[in-house]
Amino acid sequence: MRSLLPLLSASPVFGITTYAIPRREVYLEESRTGERAVIGRFDESIPGTENRMRPVGEGFAQLGIPALERLAASESESEWVFLDEIGYLESVSPAYCEAIRRLFAAKRVAAVVRAQALPFLEEIKGHEDVHVIDLDAPFGQQGCVIMASGEGRRFGSNKLMADFGGEPMICRALAATEGIFASRVVVTRHRDVETLCRERGVPVILHDLPDRNDTVRLGIGYMGQEIVACMFLPADQPCLTRETVETMALSAAARENTCILRAGFGEREGAPVIFPRRDFADLVALPKGKGGGAIMKRCPDRVRVIAAESEAELEDVDTREDLIRLLSLL
Repeated sequence: MRSLLPLLSASPVFGITTYAIPRREVYLEESRTGERAVIGRFDESIPGTENRMRPVGEGFAQLGIPALERLAASESESEWVFLDEIGYLESVSPAYCEAIRRLFAAKRVAAVVRAQALPFLEEIKGHEDVHVIDLDAPFGQQGCVIMASGEGRRFGSNKLMADFGGEPMICRALAATEGIFASRVVVTRHRDVETLCRERGVPVILHDLPDRNDTVRLGIGYMGQEIVACMFLPADQPCLTRETVETMALSAAARENTCILRAGFGEREGAPVIFPRRDFADLVALPKGKGGGAIMKRCPDRVRVIAAESEAELEDVDTREDLIRLLSLL
């Protein structure tokens, strides 16, 4: 699964938009033709503060249902259809709901669904093929451990502070993860990395422990009880993009944090990797020198690969030659 935005912008996407004039009317508009129809009118006699629009069935019959049927039947346009939004008015028209079901069977649909406990909306969100993203908290309560404890023996120095496009390489990982996670920490053995992180207000754990499992254990130990999944992101993959990190975090949230997700490209699989909370105890108890790959080998059926935009995102820097090669891709 990739971010919807590149998919939706790759070719023309048609759909139906719902918009309202407050305390007056609600309209459906078909993007292909620009036609619109009234589907709701404000009614002061309806009590409460929500759902005070009275449905207008003619709008669904004259425009909404025929438009959905045209979208479902179209074979020459994008495989995606966009519906913004499906809410109370749409859900009280049985014929319109049935037309939406047929559209879901015929096309890939990106839809904005109101956060209301209505039977048809719950049906949509509960379908096995639907990925639900809460727009108020799209990434949920996820954590991120930026793994920055490599000694850089082959590089000859602390590679994470090497210049990459005008800033230390570690800054690429910080930028790619900023503002996405409920909890984020850098785990490092390098004092210069610690200083940089503290200057930027990024939580950091400085340690002198020798093995990869130590870094994993320290990172998990930083996460609070509210964290339901955690990404482990190597700090030496400078071409990793924020878009891929976001897509992985959205995918984890949409799957209710039940799977292990890892980045990949083509036949190649790599990092970062997101583990759900059910794996935290095993991560803390990893054998000496082992990383999360040991868990993925034990339960390959739970691993899902999320496609990166390029193979370069999976490349890490071990040598100065690696650094020069990846810099050439900027």
